[in-house]
Amino acid sequence: MVLPIAFKNCSRLIARLSPASTRGYKGQGFSEPDYLDSLKPQQPVYELLNVQMKSYDFPSLERFGRYVHRTAEFMGLTVAESWATPPQIQQVQTYKPKSKVVDKMYKLPLYERNVQISDFPCTLAPIFLEVIHCNLPEGMRLSVHPHEDEHEEIRYIPEIGRAHV
Repeated sequence: MVLPIAFKNCSRLIARLSPASTRGYKGQGFSEPDYLDSLKPQQPVYELLNVQMKSYDFPSLERFGRYVHRTAEFMGLTVAESWATPPQIQQVQTYKPKSKVVDKMYKLPLYERNVQISDFPCTLAPIFLEVIHCNLPEGMRLSVHPHEDEHEEIRYIPEIGRAHV
């Protein structure tokens, strides 16, 4: 018989602390004058910033790209776009010892991912960059720079047949 009484007391306490009873006078919210919004200091913002990641390891690049995208959204930043660019293939040659004869040839693709953030507040920039820099995988290069028209052209693969027309 002790349990129902204790439960009844707890339910009364919870009913007294419900959000409806903590709102203010007669359950109505408080209103503030409109001029208070104009008194807030203006934060400088970056218009468009590209977070560029490059790596030879494709799976870790994809995973980190998703991480940067989710972290930006979690911090309340506006992710305008995210895209991949075609890989840049580099040829590496190894030579036989003490000769100029090529031993082996390797093709190393360099993958790139970009996350574009718009209206990036300057106050959040150091925090965001430190968080993603601390979690940067080994062997990956990270750069942050303003968006330029050159970045838009690089992401598309040219069609060779249409280039002559």
